Amino acid sequence: MSEQLPPTIDPTAAQRWHARAADASPWLHEEIARRMQERLQWMREKPANWCDWDPLRGGIEGHALVQQQFAQAACQINETSSAQGRERVQELLGKPWWTLGRWSGPAQRFGIPEDASVQMLWSNMALHSAANPQALIEQWHRSLAVGGYVMFSCLGPDTVREIHAVYAEQGWPVPGHSMTDMHDWGDMLVHAGFAEPVMDMERITLTFASAARLLEELRGLGRNLHPQRFGALRGRGFKARLEQALAARLAGPEQGGQLAITFEIIYGHAFKPQPRVKVEAQSAVTLDDMRTMLRKGRQ
Repeated sequence: MSEQLPPTIDPTAAQRWHARAADASPWLHEEIARRMQERLQWMREKPANWCDWDPLRGGIEGHALVQQQFAQAACQINETSSAQGRERVQELLGKPWWTLGRWSGPAQRFGIPEDASVQMLWSNMALHSAANPQALIEQWHRSLAVGGYVMFSCLGPDTVREIHAVYAEQGWPVPGHSMTDMHDWGDMLVHAGFAEPVMDMERITLTFASAARLLEELRGLGRNLHPQRFGALRGRGFKARLEQALAARLAGPEQGGQLAITFEIIYGHAFKPQPRVKVEAQSAVTLDDMRTMLRKGRQ
């Protein structure tokens, strides 16, 4: 469903941002990965294999936490940003040939997983900036085995609402695209074929000593992907006016004079169910789905 894009996103700009290899995982992404990893305790069965989808920006330290939790599970690492990003991930996560773990530990592979090959797919802080998130969710569904599940996180609509308010007060074009609501993510999961989607949300407030430091952090988290974003270079002095407006609007005594902004974090997981045949006058079933249903029937 190509129409199932995040609200107001520019797909070309989103793809360009995605292709930009990150030097390191943002601090916020690592923190969210830690919180999402804690949610794995809710899952009753440990997967025999799992896939980390785009760990470079999603969280290298978060990857290590999941790998430690599933120490006996094989791991597929799929970095889709760029060739440079894939090289960086192999440098950070690949086991040197001379280490014992490379030969005696669980299998670790790089590249896109085969269809229906993994039991858990992990994606941290990626969906909100995907050029076509519905297509990405459907790709996750194809990669998962029947009974497998996806664990993901992303930003929600209340993210940096304070900065949106500053831009509106100043009469400037919007600073970023609108984020998708968690209920819409649940609908998109069901549309892709997932079952039992469970969504929850929390708001995190981050504080910064200065507007300059705040803007530096935001540059590491993403770019303005709104189709009607300001299309030219800003005039001389805009950065100073922006920092002044942020300091005036965001600093408050309740935060000790520091600048505070909100991030809405959405967490979700869903299972890939047994395929079902729709009852119609004429129905078509793929050979793989038919084999899966026949095996299930024999069991």
